[in-house]
Amino acid sequence: MSASSRATDIDREFFNRELDSFLPDRIFDAHTHLWKQECVSWSIPGVPNVGRDEYTTLIGDLHGPRQTEALFIPFASENKCDKVRLANQWVADSISDSSDSRGLYFITPKDDPEHVREQVEKLGLHGLKCYHSMASVNPTWEASIPDFLPEPFLEVANQESWCITLHMVKTRAVADPDNLHWIRQYCESYPNMKLILAHSARGFQPAHNLDGLEKLKGLDNLFFDTSANCEPIAHQAIMRIIGHDRLMYGSDLPVSHWRGRSLGVADTFLWLYEDTPVWDEKHRLIQPLLIGLEHLQSVKMACWSERLTDSQVEDIFWNNAAGLFGVTS
Repeated sequence: MSASSRATDIDREFFNRELDSFLPDRIFDAHTHLWKQECVSWSIPGVPNVGRDEYTTLIGDLHGPRQTEALFIPFASENKCDKVRLANQWVADSISDSSDSRGLYFITPKDDPEHVREQVEKLGLHGLKCYHSMASVNPTWEASIPDFLPEPFLEVANQESWCITLHMVKTRAVADPDNLHWIRQYCESYPNMKLILAHSARGFQPAHNLDGLEKLKGLDNLFFDTSANCEPIAHQAIMRIIGHDRLMYGSDLPVSHWRGRSLGVADTFLWLYEDTPVWDEKHRLIQPLLIGLEHLQSVKMACWSERLTDSQVEDIFWNNAAGLFGVTS
């Protein structure tokens, strides 16, 4: 089944009013997923498999007709570990005819790093993706980074100059001392490896970024993607503390095509989804937007607050990723 637009009239009105004049002419999406339904436990209704063609259709809901390239990330749910090989092959096949798109290789902590090296080269991929759900600790939301990204993978990534996309966990994310220790340890010990902290350092509660990012200054191989984080200050903290040249836009499809938004509350965060009973407010019935649109507005607000120039906005949406991934067009 082929994909079709998920945008409603309200989504399109919002895009035209808030985003169309803000977005640059070309976009590199530095965090997005392709998947086969048999590999994952989530979906976009009616679209069981998303390859490059389906991605192109769906991302038009967020970008309009702009040129878009991407770093495509495979995924296998924790109860589908036997599908990891299929997930990686799906991404490799999807980028095989594109000189400007890139792809990662999904790993589990039990994988043999040398086998991973061989497979990344064989499949024509460009780095690694790990995920906490593959850790053997309970709950995995409190896993230490080495629990799902063991150090031997860093040795290989350093030798091959790969990037690694990391969705850290723990209650306080980048403000957690254990996370700070391992991020700095890995970056300093393996300087040819490029570490990308997903979701603006998982700053869904932006206070964690304000607390923790100062302790990560001075790491030349540390980068960030914005993926699906709807809190402007999470992005703004990276721009101000680390530098806008380390931040890359990412849509995080499929999350981008669910409805709602992330929201920082107390010392944590929550997600409001389409079926969360909060939208019937006294002053009006709220129609939740695609998360990807809410996220893009948060990036726009952060850029405005930091008084970024047009060329600096272009850095976040294209140049930073193109430089990191060696895209020359």
